[in-house]
Amino acid sequence: MKKSINIKAVALKYKAYEDNAPKVIAKGKGEFAKKIIEKAKIYDVPLFQNEMLAEMLLNVEVGEEIPPKMYKAVVDVFVWLHGLEEKAQLSKT
Repeated sequence: MKKSINIKAVALKYKAYEDNAPKVIAKGKGEFAKKIIEKAKIYDVPLFQNEMLAEMLLNVEVGEEIPPKMYKAVVDVFVWLHGLEEKAQLSKT
């Protein structure tokens, strides 16, 4: 069995003041997951690895908001992302 079959990826989008909750904008396993990851790297989108969260998010349809039971886990991702953005801003000064 090829290792790429085990790869999972889910892309989320959230616009504060517009969206009620983050939305799944892409998801996949195997080769399609690799394409999502490659596209993220091309556009310098940070990659967060959490296999259990990815597995849960794969059950959310593309275009749908994440369910409330996933808010805490996804908030942790956005807090991590915010920290990265702050570090990037500080390094520019």
